[in-house]
This record gives sequence, structure tokens and C-alpha cells, in this order.
Amino acid sequence: MGQYHLENMFNPRHIAVVGASEKKGTIGRALMENLMQGGFTGTILPVNPRYRSLHGHECVASVCDLDSGVDLAIIATPIHTAIDVVTECVEKKVCGAIIISAGGREVGASGRQIEDRIQKIAYRGGLRILGPNCMGLIRPAKSLNAGFASDMPLAGNLAFVSQSGAICGAILGMAAGEHMGFSHFVSIGSMLDIDFGDMIDYLGNDPTAKSILLYIENLTHVRKFMSAARAVSRVKPIIVLKSGRSPAGAKAAASHTGAMAGEDAVYDAAFKRAGIVRVASIEELFDCAELMAKQPRPRGPRLAILTNGGGPGVMAADTLAQYGETPEPLAPESVKALDAFLPPFWSRGNPVDILGDATADRYARALKVCFDSENLDGVLVILAPQAITDPFPVAEMLAAAAGGRKYPVFACWMGGKSVEKAIAVLNEAGIPTYDTPERAVRAFLYMAEYTANLEILLEVPPRMTRRMAFDEKTAESLMAGATEGFMPQTDAMEVLTAYGLPVIRTKIAGTKAQALRAAEETGFPVVMKLLSSDITHKTDAGGVCLDLRCKEDISRAYDGIMSSAAKYAPHAAIEGVSLQPYFSSPDFEILMGARHDPSFGPVILFGMGGIFTEVLHDSALGLPPMNRLLALRLMQQTKVYTLLKGYRNQPGADMEKLEEMIIRLSQLLIDFPQIAELDMNPVLIKDGSPVAVDARIRITPTQVPSSFHLVIGPYPEEDESHMLSTDGRQIFIRPVKPEDAPLFTALFKKLTPTTIYYRFFGMLKVLPPQMLARFTQIDYDREIALVALVEEEETAQTERMLGVARIIREPDGTTGEFSVVVGDEWQGKGIGFGLLEKCLAIAEKQGLKTVHGIALAENRNMIMMGKKMGFEIKRNPGTHDINLIIHLGN
Repeated sequence: MGQYHLENMFNPRHIAVVGASEKKGTIGRALMENLMQGGFTGTILPVNPRYRSLHGHECVASVCDLDSGVDLAIIATPIHTAIDVVTECVEKKVCGAIIISAGGREVGASGRQIEDRIQKIAYRGGLRILGPNCMGLIRPAKSLNAGFASDMPLAGNLAFVSQSGAICGAILGMAAGEHMGFSHFVSIGSMLDIDFGDMIDYLGNDPTAKSILLYIENLTHVRKFMSAARAVSRVKPIIVLKSGRSPAGAKAAASHTGAMAGEDAVYDAAFKRAGIVRVASIEELFDCAELMAKQPRPRGPRLAILTNGGGPGVMAADTLAQYGETPEPLAPESVKALDAFLPPFWSRGNPVDILGDATADRYARALKVCFDSENLDGVLVILAPQAITDPFPVAEMLAAAAGGRKYPVFACWMGGKSVEKAIAVLNEAGIPTYDTPERAVRAFLYMAEYTANLEILLEVPPRMTRRMAFDEKTAESLMAGATEGFMPQTDAMEVLTAYGLPVIRTKIAGTKAQALRAAEETGFPVVMKLLSSDITHKTDAGGVCLDLRCKEDISRAYDGIMSSAAKYAPHAAIEGVSLQPYFSSPDFEILMGARHDPSFGPVILFGMGGIFTEVLHDSALGLPPMNRLLALRLMQQTKVYTLLKGYRNQPGADMEKLEEMIIRLSQLLIDFPQIAELDMNPVLIKDGSPVAVDARIRITPTQVPSSFHLVIGPYPEEDESHMLSTDGRQIFIRPVKPEDAPLFTALFKKLTPTTIYYRFFGMLKVLPPQMLARFTQIDYDREIALVALVEEEETAQTERMLGVARIIREPDGTTGEFSVVVGDEWQGKGIGFGLLEKCLAIAEKQGLKTVHGIALAENRNMIMMGKKMGFEIKRNPGTHDINLIIHLGN
């Protein structure tokens, strides 16, 4: 019902304003005037005396006298009265309410209590609430201004959602000056109910919204947000301005990883994982908005810069370089074409400097050469004030020439008041204008970043060349015996070993005699390290001695470590020392770790290791679950990755082993929510192979079960099962994995044209990359997707896919649509039945009430299977399609 009610809220037929007033200067009066200007008469309710405010002012009306069928109630009354109003809205089955009122959680505990009561009443009654403490919503194309913003913006294709009313006002004012339109303009307020995840879901399904802009101060229901953003960012760009770039959250951390994984860095990692583009300021947010609203998205970062001044062209080129790009070199034929009419002193490259005496005609001819080039993704036209160049005719020329292009054409008209009339011409023509080259280039590159994100999403992660096993029972027994705080180092090492992470052999000694014996058993040379749960940085405490080659070295090192530790932290508990084989001259030192973030759950860190970890700040963050491609992307964000690939005569690290380490660490974090912090620092790499030589794990008790502490649903191993085909073949059924793309391609190649037609309702010769990614990169929170595999081979590389079935959740959360296909040679053996039966069982467990699908009338096998499984079979009126519907939980 949630998305259904949102649909009615944003497309209301009947609106009630609760708290409307005839008194000028009141919010209630502004609300009614805005609605009436859009043709909505609304309902002005009579005042109910029992809702009078403490000061005796008429403030609210009862909804008891309303007829049923109100889509939207706008509540503009003191927040304490909203409890009763919401109760009456529920009784009258109102679809949704906008609570304009402030005074909720932002004022403290009393306001939070009021919000909690409103939330419980609304949830029980299925009432969706926008706000409180918000400006309302605007749908320009519907002439709907259900808020107290004074002006109606232009209609357009850009959706804007903001937590801040002040930012809403600022963006509306800026948009009016630039002739920029919106499909939706939403002030989301305190997010008592409707939050960013809901809005992204709704806007993702609304074809009038082509792009989504968000101003975020904080997130609620982060897993829902991530799920919605990961789904919608594949089809339309999401641009975010997240305020609060404070490192304060890192100060209380107890280890390297905790100190480096600050709150804002985690948001960055989450946005990247979701395919979201993040901007740094209101200016950049608006610049992106203007470009998205007026121009097509670029196919890449190849930008032509056309200018009448060398300086502005250099500024544009410098901004490209700042973001790792360069102006696209001109093709030889373009240079030849420009030589034909430009003065001999033109720049003969990109930026294309057509000199200070450029006329509108010279601009037009140079612009045509750029348009005729096939190696560009966008054109920036710069005009700087010159005595000979008239900005107005150049703007008229550009307005006439730029329409209908498949890539963005945008302008930088410099000169303030002297170019105002020319800028107005460009704005009217839908050409974005910027007052500096830097702003123009940044906006273009943010859009190019979104295009690059889409390409990354289409990549298929490679499979591991070896199977991975995890000893969960051993790790669980070690965790069960751990108290809150840091585990003993030996236990931490054993946990890592249980999950297949390479750990150096370590012996523990509580006395000097034990240290001497341990060194002899290990074999010289050895490393001795302080063992103390109270001292995080051993090196700072003088607690590390390297390359110890004899008993005398062991004795001196032990005495030195004990003395240094006592001086460094007199009250620290000293458990003894650890001894390990000495690695002389490792090729690289890296850090792998993790910490639990209050909002995003476990976060993985990779970067430069050793004693310079916190000095060089070369690290990157990622969210589990991980696969090889995601692990590689994580490493590629660091500078140390360049070294790890190998340089000069230095051989590189074994990248697959590093990827495997990250995946194993990810699985450990998935399985054990109680891990609050984990450090493997350093991880030494010698002759390509990594090994962790130091490790710490901090435990915090939690009641949250495994996987519920994550913001991205992990692979649901519990949905794996087996079945026998009717001919006695053992079949393995499991959820789809991203690495399954080659298996899907192989299955598709063996489908007959008839089977393809039945499944896709049309003919396909190959699976396009976008469709293949859609089929294999599953959000397990939104979709049930199972494959049937032959188990006759031992290695994963020779698995054979026989069929696939899926149920995709619809926005209402209770309905799903199914599909199923089985390879022709395996049809009639019960595989399709088994796959769909398992999907339905999972759907029922997840709370779905109805599952439906469509089959062609001639697809008799599908219809027969549906009847056998208990589906209702109905013909779609006026078509040859058959609806199959089954109700679960009966």
C-alpha cells in the first residue's frame, strides 16, 4: 500500500487543508492560496474547538465531517494537535498527509514523543506522512503547490528532494533565474515516515522524473535507501549533496581502521557503491541540476572547449586536469577544417581559441566543426568580453545551432551585467549558462562520472579460480568466549585462520623463559612484539623488535619491551610478547581492516600499511558483501595499488590473492555482527603472496542477527537446496550470483527461438550487456532469483545452468511478478516447477501475498504448469496474453 498511497499523494484529486485560515500572513492562508492558484479548491474545514491552541487561537479543524476519498491532507497546526488530526485521517482512510508543523524531534525529547505517537497511529492505519517540519510538495506539471512556497516553478524533468526548507527556497530562486523546471519539488522535513528511500523508489518509477537531486543531512532506514538507490541509479542519475563533512566521528576510535574510517568517508563509499554522484556544494548541486534539466547526458568525458580568449580556455583545461581528464585532442580533419577559415594564430588544438575578434559567424563555423567531429561527448562555448565580439548575436547563433544534439552543449558567458541579455537568450533556449569555466567543466564532469558509473555496473565480476571454504564453527566458538573489548591476539589470529585469511605463525610467551623457548621452536630470525590489549600502537610504545637472531637478542628484546611499555603506559595490562618468523625486506606493507559504522554497519578498509598508515592517509572504504570486481575497485582507489601492480624491476602482488583476502574478510563481517573493529596491519607481501603479521579484533555484544546489520543484502545461502529431476538427475538450486553472467549467456545460446519468444515476448539474438547485468546483479532485498545447475562436475568453472526463475517485488511490498525459463533439452523434467515452487516458498516467507505473471496463450507448457501449481488462469481482455495469479499464505 505504501507506494500506492504515495502515488495518490503526488497526484491528488481531493485535498483537505487542516488549519486553513482566512487571516493574511498565516501558513494556512498561503496553503489555500497556492492550491487555488493551481485550480485545486481544497476543503477549508470548520474549526473544532477542542483543537484550539493553548493561546486560544483558532488553529485546526476536524476531519470528521469529510467524505471518504480524500487523497491528501495538509496539516498546518501546532504539532501537539496533529496526533488527533492524524487519528481522524486514519479513520477516514485518507491516503497521505503533509505535516507542515515544526516542533518535533528537533526540539528534544518532548517533540520526539509526539512524533513517535503520530508514527504509530499512521503506521497502523496505513497513512503515509511527509514531514513534519517541511515546506510540502510541488508538482508543476499538475499545477499542484501543496506547500507554502510562494511561487510555482516551471515544469521540467528534474526531481528535487531536500531535508532543508531553506535549501528548497534557495534552489527555487536560482531555478527561476535560469528558466529551469522540475517534475517534483519535495521538502521531506524530519522524515517521520516518508524518507529518501521511499522518494527514490517513487521517482524511479515515475517517467516524468528523468533525473533526481537530493540534499541530505542524515539518512534513516539506510538499507532501504541503498536498495532503492542501487536500483534507480541504473536508469536515471541521482546527484547528492550531503552536508556535514565532519571527521568528529573518528576521534573515539581505538585502532588504525577506526581512526581512518570517518563518517563522511563512509557516506562517500556508500554513494559510490549505489552509483550515486556526490557533489560538494550548493553551487555544484545547482550547476548539475541545470545541465541535467536542459541537456542530454554525456557519453563520456571527451570535451571540446571553444573560446574567444586564451585565459578562460586554460582555466577550463586546468579544471579538467584537476579531475584527471584532459581536453579531447582534435581529429586531423577537424584541424584542417578549422584552418580553412580561422586566423593563422588560432590555437590549433583543444581548447579551440578562435581569438578575441571572433564574430558570431566565426563562432558558428567553429561550432559546426565541433559538431561534425565524432570523437566528442560535449561542447563548452566560452565568451569573454571583448571590444569586437558582441555577446548577443553569438548567443542567438548558439541558441539556434545547439538544439537537438545528442550530447550536452553548454555555455560560459563571462562579463556580468554586460552579458545579461545574451544569457537570457541562452536560458530561454535551454542552454545551461555558467559564469566561470570551472563551474561549467565541473558540472559536465559530474555527469560524465554518472556515465562511467553505469559502465562499471555492467562489468561482470570474474570467478575465483579456487573454491573458498569457511570454518564458521571454529570462529563462532572463539567469538562466544570473547568478552566486550579486544580479543586476545591468539584468538583473533585463529578467527582469521578459520576464515582462510593468511596469517603468520605466532607463538605467545608470558615470561622471558617462554620467549626463549618459543624463539627456538619458531626458528631464528624472529620478531618480538608486545602483547597488550590496552596498547594499540605497539611501535609507539617501543613494543616491536625485529630480526632477532640469537638467545641474547631475545633476552635483550624482552627486557627492553617490558621497560618501554611500562614507561609508555604505566597502568596498561601486559600479557607478554608474541614471536613470529622475521620477514626481511617485504615488497609491500598494506592494511586491511574493518569497523562497524552506526549507520552503514560493517565497513571494509584497504590501504597503505605499516607505521605510516595514519601519516600518508592512503586508504579506501567499501561495503560488504564483496566480490572480485568490487575488491579490485576498492584497491584501485588507493595510491598503493599502483605499486602493487609492479613497477620497474619490482614484481607486483598476486592480485587474486588480495581480492580473495578482501572477500574472506567481507564474509567474516557478514557472519559476525559483533565485530566492532578489526585490524590486520601490517599485511606483508613477499614474492607476491600476502600474510597478516598482526591482527586485532574488538567485540561489542549485539542482539542484531547476521545479515540484518548490513545495508546491502548478502547472498542468501539459506535459499540453497537440491532436487531430483523426473529422470533422476541431481540438481542444485541456488540464488543467482553476479559471477553467473557466463552461465546465463551459455544457457541463452542453447534456447530455441520459440523458447526465447515465450520468455521475452519477442526475438533476441543475444543478451545485451544491460540485460545481462540486470539478470545477474541481484538485490536480494528486492528480488528472488534462483538458478538450477547440474552438479556432476566438481569445480565451479564447469557448472551448467539448466534454468532460472525469479520473482520481482513490486513497489507495494506485497505483490511480485514471476518469470521462468528452462533450457529446451531440460524441459518436461520438473525443473521449472521445482524452481518456481522454491521461489514461491521464499516469497511467502518474505511476506508477499500475491504473485502473478503473464504467458502467451500458445505457451501451453507454462499454462499447464501454472494450473498444476494452483495459479488462477485468466485471459487479458482484448489480448492473447494469459494472466497467472496465485495468492500466498492461504
